Amino acid sequence: MNLKSLRTLGRSGLPVSPLCLGTMTFGRQDWGSPDTVSQSIFDSYVDAGGNFIDTADVYAVGRSEELVGQFIAERNLRDQLVLATKYTWNSTENNPLAGGNGRKNLNRALEGSLQRLGTDYIDLYWVHAWDKITPVEEVVQSLSELVSAGKIRYYGFSNVPAWYTARAATLAQTHNVPGPIALQMEYSLVERSIENEHIPAAQELGLGIVPWSPLAFGFLTGKYSREDQSEQGQGEGRLNSGSPMFQKFSESNWKILDALREVSEEANLSLPKVALSWALSRPGITSLILGASKVEQLHDNIASLEVELTPQQLTRLSDASAPAPLYPYTVFSEQINSSIFNGISVQPWR
Repeated sequence: MNLKSLRTLGRSGLPVSPLCLGTMTFGRQDWGSPDTVSQSIFDSYVDAGGNFIDTADVYAVGRSEELVGQFIAERNLRDQLVLATKYTWNSTENNPLAGGNGRKNLNRALEGSLQRLGTDYIDLYWVHAWDKITPVEEVVQSLSELVSAGKIRYYGFSNVPAWYTARAATLAQTHNVPGPIALQMEYSLVERSIENEHIPAAQELGLGIVPWSPLAFGFLTGKYSREDQSEQGQGEGRLNSGSPMFQKFSESNWKILDALREVSEEANLSLPKVALSWALSRPGITSLILGASKVEQLHDNIASLEVELTPQQLTRLSDASAPAPLYPYTVFSEQINSSIFNGISVQPWR
């Protein structure tokens, strides 16, 4: 497999590379990449055959979109790339109307992104997060109208509950309007929560899964250790911040890292290559979003596409990272579920 081994994103006609270039670091002077390095990362990804670029209006307060638009224009690549960006978060002081997923902010945010990216359409427009306020009916109607208007080609959801996605997809189908084609959620060896609801829902509804942070904010690269859990900069220091979203330093995660290191040493591969190869092998996964602050990081991550772990190695990683089952999934265990059919094995049709 390589970056030209394209996969359709869900039940759509949009083919994308198995690794997507995430650009959250572009234009950040603190823990990200300066402009020249950002361009080298972009060029390296495209030259290797990649066609899927992901950004957002809030990344580096809009600077990421500006750089992505500039890099695309300089090489005249607009028709050769799948360009994705996002809206939801508010980056304007003292204006609550400049945030959320309602129609007013949606149109404001989209116009700003189009201007910064230097394009008249977005290939894939993500709702960046559930705002808990806007009715799902308004979101689906507004986004489907933008598809009809030609300002966006497709749309998807990021950081939303599974029920919300199912509701949106059902509404779109019922009213015969364009629905979401993909989900962008955190997923890695140390964050597998979406296996309970989101991945089964996506498979049932025909949505592609595009995981963000498949290396768990760098935790799965092996650069941290139990002995030294000190903060190391604004970006990396989040891992022991105590925040539910960013906290990765826990005994259970250290044990997963130990298992990853064992498989990596056995296969004579870097930890990131093994972690990414595992994630790509999982059911429902279409493309992994990779962020990089150095070209060397990107090259190593792209090389993960050439990795073929054995079934035994994949199983060891899956077993070591398996989260504890939660209710009601405890009811669906093999032991309890078998009583439904009096101990007789019954397989689904697919």
